[in-house]
Amino acid sequence: MENVNIPVMAELAAQGKTPEYLFWVGCAGAYDDRYKKVARAFAKILIHLNINFAVLGTEETCTGDPARRAGNEMLFQMQALQNIEIFKAYGVKKIITICPHCYNVFKNEYPDLGAEFETISYVDLLRDQINSGKLKLDNSSLKNSLIAYHDPCYLGRANGIYNAPRQVIGQITNKTVELPRSKSFALCCGAGGAQMFKEAEKGNKEIFLERMDDVIAVNPDIVATACPFCMTMMTDGIKYKNQEERMKNYDIAELVAIALNL
Repeated sequence: MENVNIPVMAELAAQGKTPEYLFWVGCAGAYDDRYKKVARAFAKILIHLNINFAVLGTEETCTGDPARRAGNEMLFQMQALQNIEIFKAYGVKKIITICPHCYNVFKNEYPDLGAEFETISYVDLLRDQINSGKLKLDNSSLKNSLIAYHDPCYLGRANGIYNAPRQVIGQITNKTVELPRSKSFALCCGAGGAQMFKEAEKGNKEIFLERMDDVIAVNPDIVATACPFCMTMMTDGIKYKNQEERMKNYDIAELVAIALNL
């Protein structure tokens, strides 16, 4: 990550150190050019907050979630067991994720394979840091921006995380608006369940375009997302609907980084 000195787990282990948190970057944060900006923004926030963390770097692989969703159970278990061994070797007790899919599989499915660690979504961590007074966003340059939040399926319906992202956004701007379908009634972006990696099935309308109609209906300055798949779909939808001059798509971590001028 450019201009950011990120601690690496192996280097700390060589010094006999064990960080409090493992920051799991995820495939999108590591390889997708757009989501690399989110991973970089969140790393800057962790450093700003003096949180003791590290990443796996080249030792990080996929969680196996896409493999399981696509039906390749053997590949999922191979990847999961490999990750669990790495976590145990480094004594990992807490993992922070910026991807709801990674969060869900770590929290709800890895324990079946013997995993013993706490999984924390970055939106929960940001909310907790705000509530404790350690993260102050009073001077946000986005105070007058109208922000709508799109609920990711794996953060919302799968794990019940609805309030934390809204509380964080509420500290960034004075103006928020709910999409027509939100919280437990939110519409999927269309990319979950490994749909990102296959051609669309027959139908009259792409799901991401249906969701973009919800966004356009409330006409926000910014549509906030908290998932790499959702970000891809929202960004594509904004371009497809020719809304690039009217609205932007930012991840919550990016909004916090902007508010902190990081």
